[in-house]
Amino acid sequence: MPNKQTLINIAGHELKLSNLDKVFYPDNGFNKQQVIDYYIRIAPVLLPHLEGRPLTLKRYPHGVDDKFFYQKECPASKPPWIKTAPVWSESNEKMKNFCLVEDLPSLIWIANLASLELHTSLSLAKDIPTPTMVVFDLDPGPPATIVDCAQVALWLRSVFDKLNLQSFPKTSGSKGLQLYISLNTPTDYDQTKQFAHQLADWMSDTYPGQVVSNMKKILRTGKVFIDWSQNDRHKTTVCVYSLRAKEAPTVSTPVTWQEVELCLERNDATVLTFKSDEVLSRVEQHGDLFKPVLALRQYLPR
Repeated sequence: MPNKQTLINIAGHELKLSNLDKVFYPDNGFNKQQVIDYYIRIAPVLLPHLEGRPLTLKRYPHGVDDKFFYQKECPASKPPWIKTAPVWSESNEKMKNFCLVEDLPSLIWIANLASLELHTSLSLAKDIPTPTMVVFDLDPGPPATIVDCAQVALWLRSVFDKLNLQSFPKTSGSKGLQLYISLNTPTDYDQTKQFAHQLADWMSDTYPGQVVSNMKKILRTGKVFIDWSQNDRHKTTVCVYSLRAKEAPTVSTPVTWQEVELCLERNDATVLTFKSDEVLSRVEQHGDLFKPVLALRQYLPR
């Protein structure tokens, strides 16, 4: 198949876009051009959440039904204007240069690489030892669904409220929910991981029929696993507004607590399921619901 190229100029940078008619989501006919178009249109709210953060690319060169690979090292073929950030890799005992995506040309460039999913560090590149947030990744073990995650999320919120911590929910864009506590204050991963682990264990002890904090997959059936281990300098989480490589072009979407409550009340997983066009409409209506996470300063209890 010939590699059809389209040249565009964005902010003074020439980009070669290839095979724009290639279908990435076969069940929906959603193609590469539509992927790039989504990222262009969502850029005003997405880019602030990518700014300064080492980015891991999850690339699907032949679409969501084919093989994918993670790419931490920014591709050697990158244009000279793509920014990078050196991050020490203990497993490789060397620095790895991660991509920094902080402007529209850079975002279009990685979308053209078939990086459907964008996974970011919880730290800024300038200060890797210091996470700016804590994440609780709620993963339902079938037959549990995002409805069960909504219940666990609301239980967690009640704990956060007692600790005077504001929390912000978003869908994973896959099958679960993620809760973020913004910090933007001096801390380290030992503190954030310990906090998340202890709270996950407490939830598992308090709601043993619905919650599990043990990493063993065999224990997750019909329960919601609270993945506390994501709070680690070597791990990444899917960025808010990132597409997900599922049957449809779903998105990791910020939601309100009222929507979480509604999902549980109606026992309806579709309340918290959003595709790319729906997310764009939500942003037009509500703006960036996740914006406070960027700047709100909070301290974890000692």
